[in-house]
Order: sequence, then C-alpha cells, then structure tokens
Amino acid sequence: MRYLLRNCTFYTGTAVLTQHALLVENGKIGAFLPDAPGLPTDGPVVDGRGLSVAPGLLDLQIYGAAGQLFSVAPGLEALEALAQHTFRHGTTGFMATMPTNSWQMMRAALEVGREFQRQYPALGLLGIHLEGPYINPVKKGAHKEEFIHAPTVAEIDELLKLADGVLKIMTLAPEVATPAVVARLREAGVVLSAGHSNATYAQAAAGFREGFTAATHLFNAMSALQGREPGMVGAIYDAAEAHASIIADDIHCDFAAVRISQKILGERLFLITDAVTDSTHGAYRFQLRHDHYVDEQGILGGSALTMPQAVRNCVEHVGLSLEESLRMATLYPARVIGLDDRLGQLREGYAADFFLFDADLQVHATARQGELHWHQA
Repeated sequence: MRYLLRNCTFYTGTAVLTQHALLVENGKIGAFLPDAPGLPTDGPVVDGRGLSVAPGLLDLQIYGAAGQLFSVAPGLEALEALAQHTFRHGTTGFMATMPTNSWQMMRAALEVGREFQRQYPALGLLGIHLEGPYINPVKKGAHKEEFIHAPTVAEIDELLKLADGVLKIMTLAPEVATPAVVARLREAGVVLSAGHSNATYAQAAAGFREGFTAATHLFNAMSALQGREPGMVGAIYDAAEAHASIIADDIHCDFAAVRISQKILGERLFLITDAVTDSTHGAYRFQLRHDHYVDEQGILGGSALTMPQAVRNCVEHVGLSLEESLRMATLYPARVIGLDDRLGQLREGYAADFFLFDADLQVHATARQGELHWHQA
C-alpha cells in the first residue's frame, strides 16, 4: 500500500508543515515531500481537504464505550466497542483498563486482552492497564473496597504468567507495594504507576526512586500537596523521572490545576480520558450526569471525555498551544510505555497512525498502519 496525502497541515510532533505531502508506504511513514511539481505519480494521491493531520492519539486509561464497560464485562465485545469508539475519535492506540475487582475479573481482563491482540493485532489495543487491586482504601474513590488487598510476589507471578506480556501498566499505591513486588513487576517490563494512594511525600518519593515511573490521574485519589506534607502530588512534581496522567475535563481536575501542573511538569504531563460508559450491573454501575459519570452512591467515576475533547480543552481552556496539547496526547504517552520509537510522531519509519481534524478538533478521518478511513459527519 502506497499513497500520497496532500492538501493538509501536518503537526508532526516536532514541527508544523504546510505545502508538503506525506508519503505512506507499507503501513509506515515514508517521507515528507514538498508539495510541488515533481511529486511521485506512481500511486494514488489522497486529498486531505484542507484539514490538519497529527499522529494518532494514545489513551492509556479507558474503561468502556457505547454501553460496553470492560470493568463489568471483560470480553471481546467490550474491546471491539473500545476499538471502534477510539478509532472514530482519532485514537489509534488504547489501553483497556480494569479497576479494582475480583480476582476472577482481573484474570479475565488479562486473558481476553491477550486473545484480542492475537485475533485483532491491528485494532489498536496496546495492552491492559490494571488499576488496582493493590491500592490504599483511604483513597479508593469509586473503587470497591471489598476487592482491595496487599500484593504478594506469588500473586504477581500468577498475573504475569497469565498475562504473557499483555499487562503493560499497573496502578498501585507505593505505600502498599513491597520492594520485592516492585522489582518483579519492573523485571517483567510493567510500567508502575502510583495512584489511589495516601502516601506521604517520603513514601511517594521513595517509590519513584525505586521503580515507579508514572502516576495515575494527577490530583484524583491521591494525597494532596500541603505546606507541611507535600504528599503524592508534591513527590510527582519533584521527581524528574515521574510522568503523570491528567483528566482535563474541569470536573476531575480544574483547568487552572492543569495549567499549573503543565508549567511544573512540562513533557512529563500527559492526557487520558478515564472514560467509562453507562452500566446497570456488575461491581461498577455508572450513570451519566450531565458531562461526567457517577456511581450508585453519587461518587464521581470516570469521565465522558474523548481524546480530541481533552486536547481541545487544553487549547481553549488551559491556554496551551495546539502543538503541545497534541504532544500530551501522542508523544508523551508513547514515551511512558516505551513506544516513542515508532508511535507518537509523524516521522520516517514510524507507524502511519494519524488522524485528520478541522479547526474545532472534530475528527474527519483516522488511519492506522496507513489504512485511512473517512468518518461520516
């Protein structure tokens, strides 16, 4: 498969290119060529309709879509719904997330994730994110306390064996993770993300020194930054190796807090949706309340965001540039999971994963591995 995409503005991740055409070859970025007489004519030319093009968005924390909640029904159907939903919204890679749940459900999430990647390797599932069950009940949020418990190396080994590589991120509280558990997960290549934690600054800082490289939904369900106890938030700001996800919907996190955090963290801050969907059964039952979801007790659950909405919020309400807002949803999450050598930029040799959007960040088309699909309005 080879074609030229022209009549676009390209946000590559490092530059903004106009009057250029993008050569796509065999599912990868071939080259950027000046859009002038002499362009190759040995393949189709696709008109980009004057739209903008950016690398495919990456969502490292999403639970469900279109009435299919992965944390309630971890099956192929739920992952298919997530794949279709994210692709429609310019997201070419996603991490299906299972919050604190029964041992059976945690195992099922890994089994179905592994099977989905085997059957549908081109549908964008980057892996499974287990958010719990090894968290602090004091900061459980909407998570179910009856499933929370301390980790053991034996239990971690069982999960890793079952996952066979599909477990990519685990959110756990640093104060409940023993050095042996941290070492075992790191050895397996799992990204350790600190979250749902009541850690002191000292505990959190030690966690980042010993192997945690990320933090889950900054500010939400974690010890706050205070003058006498900087807490988890202070440790995240302070640790050069700590990346942090954030939910930019002005509900989970005020836009001013996003702006302040971006000034401090810079390239270490990245966007997630934390999106759920309606559910009336199972351990997690959510209903839409205006522009967010709550559980049966009215506790704030996941968001109703899409990744383009999160990017637009950063531009319109946080005051960041479009270029930086896009990197927060592409390059920076790619770095977190160690895939920035092939995802997150429009660069020669990288996967031809990108989306086309208008000035309002409405998605008109998405390409994964070069396969371009136009979306109906």
